[in-house]
Amino acid sequence: MDMNNNATTTGPQLVSPLPAHRIDADALANWLRAALPEAVDGLTVEQFQGGMSNPTYLISTASGKRYVLRKKPPGKLLPKAHAVDREHAVMHALADTGVPVPRMLAYCEDASVIGAEFFVMEFIEGRIVPPPSMDPIPRDQRPATAFALIDTLAQLHGVDWQAVGLERFGRPEGYLKRQTSRWATQYEGAKSALPADFDYSQMDWLRDWLLEHTDTSVKDETTIVHGDFRLGNTILHPTEPRIIAVLDWELSTLGHPLADLSYLCMPYHLPTDLPNTKDLLQAGLPPEQQMLERYCERTGRDGIPEWPIYMAFSFFRSAAIIQGVAARAAQGNASSASADPERDGARARRVAEVGAEIARSLG
Repeated sequence: MDMNNNATTTGPQLVSPLPAHRIDADALANWLRAALPEAVDGLTVEQFQGGMSNPTYLISTASGKRYVLRKKPPGKLLPKAHAVDREHAVMHALADTGVPVPRMLAYCEDASVIGAEFFVMEFIEGRIVPPPSMDPIPRDQRPATAFALIDTLAQLHGVDWQAVGLERFGRPEGYLKRQTSRWATQYEGAKSALPADFDYSQMDWLRDWLLEHTDTSVKDETTIVHGDFRLGNTILHPTEPRIIAVLDWELSTLGHPLADLSYLCMPYHLPTDLPNTKDLLQAGLPPEQQMLERYCERTGRDGIPEWPIYMAFSFFRSAAIIQGVAARAAQGNASSASADPERDGARARRVAEVGAEIARSLG
């Protein structure tokens, strides 16, 4: 990761750990003496900002070595959320598959060391570009970068999950309906932390529509899915339109590959009345249809006739995730200082509205 914030290299800001996310550097160093002895001399800890739901830190040593630490956030967590153990497991399994992931260096399940489970991975030098419109990337590199995302996703979906030891990483059937039920439960659980007058009618309608259509209208498939595959969760080569690492695997599991693809393509459908949302075609990215054709070419598909169902699913799931961020902000344990319960709650409801519009377009 390159933390230089200029026109071509950008990424999360580095700050002193937020009060709710401070960790004991001495306790960490003591634990690392056995697991990663080269990482303990003059240890300093800084926190990345940028929306990560699992607090993420830059660990630096006096000798100039750098590492990245990910841990669970503090406070009461929703069931099965913030699974750093799964993040570590899937990246470890993908190490020799050709899918670009950071090298895993240490994992600690003992929450008493720094207050939560955590893992340490290598630091990778490159660019992190959060906006889907690719604003910091030279315009002539944007189509190639977009296709690099598709190619990397197709590469992930081509991995033999049984051969890499992930047979128990998830259930190999019924992903879309199961995920719809899971995220419905998560967003219901988040309601108690948010204002009682929030209108969830579109979210409720979309949930019910998906429970019906994901059960009867799509063909079941199983691959490793990332769960949050987008430009901002990758590291780009410092100068080339090439992905050198995929990050943030906390939502990964075994599931339907087109859920990943539809999530990646969501920005083509987001309304520009949402903050920080831009028209991708005007930004110089390829049309969505070219992205789908590229994916089909790389994966040997004839086409994706049920595309609106997958897209509606991604909007529902994203709305539930955003609502979880809003709830954590209301409770004071969000990983990013910029989280805001009112703003994020409104965004969740708007995203659900768009998902319902896509679903209704099917008749």
